Amino acid sequence: MVDDVTYQFEYAQRIRCAFVGAGEHAFRNVYPALQYAPVDLVAICDLRSDRATAYARLFGAEQVFGDYERMLAEVAPEAVFVVTGYSPDGRVQATDIAAGCVRAGAHVWMEKPTAASMAEIIDLQKAARVAGRFVMTGLKKIFTPAVEKAEQIISSAEFGSPTSISVRYPQDLPPESQRDLDSMRGFLDHIYHPAAVINFLMGPVERMSYEREPRAGGTVTTMRFCSGAIGTMHLVAGIAQTSPVERIEVIGRDANVVIDNGVTLTYYRPGARLAYGRSGSYVVADDVAPLVWQPEFSLGQLYNKNLFLLGYVPEIMHFCESVQAGRPPTKGTLDDSLEIMRIFEAYQHNPAGSSIVLRR
Repeated sequence: MVDDVTYQFEYAQRIRCAFVGAGEHAFRNVYPALQYAPVDLVAICDLRSDRATAYARLFGAEQVFGDYERMLAEVAPEAVFVVTGYSPDGRVQATDIAAGCVRAGAHVWMEKPTAASMAEIIDLQKAARVAGRFVMTGLKKIFTPAVEKAEQIISSAEFGSPTSISVRYPQDLPPESQRDLDSMRGFLDHIYHPAAVINFLMGPVERMSYEREPRAGGTVTTMRFCSGAIGTMHLVAGIAQTSPVERIEVIGRDANVVIDNGVTLTYYRPGARLAYGRSGSYVVADDVAPLVWQPEFSLGQLYNKNLFLLGYVPEIMHFCESVQAGRPPTKGTLDDSLEIMRIFEAYQHNPAGSSIVLRR
């Protein structure tokens, strides 16, 4: 969790980094986050030389390349950020690029999705292991202040072991006859968000089953976790563009924690007692009353910036701290991505109504 922020120019030691990708998402959310990380951006690579040149001028990179392999050979970065798109067949371009980077001796931070199949992630794990480098995926949702605090709460003895979770997120699932990689591109791109939160808070899924409605493509999924806990994921295709995007609730022992719209966190603490038919007030004692956290948006504080609220700066800081310490990251790992891809492939290859075993 990022509390006391250091600006890029204040770091005594910075990591020699390169960046593959000069797209709009990277421009809005990833390059700007580097101003709070110990990064020395020395090169940018993109097939569009005009974009790469403009980004280099704006974000302070020294060199521009149109071929990432040439960039790796000439610049020899310690770490590489990869934010690219999809191939025409629906494969993730960044997967092969990340493998090339670790083989060249660089650690990799890559935007999600990591790959388009479990098999590709396993291959990337092998490449990283042989090279002695690590790959981290930008699972921003598990780095948001609200989700990080929720994880602390549900891990406490006071909360008790989590027994169930419900997650709401807007995404449609194509019909069963249209689940090739190209048709599933949008689903692959977005399932990483709710699935990352579910895996982070509850651990691996043992089995699942889903139902799909045909008009908007929404789904309701039930899950049994390896821990014995249960959960639901409601992919609410068809909601209004003005609606809050997501809601998360985890239940413990006489306690629950709720995250609304990604920023408002409410902890309903155990211990409150309201006698049925006898309670004249809903106001309980202070030591058991609910706790609520939410940002204010009047001051120019860093915590009001989307780069912090959405988890971009915290995830990049975790990557940079891992590089500097010479140890693999503990969040956004390839193991995390593999668990997410288990869920993706369960939807891709199984019909609605079936019981899908993810782990035996």
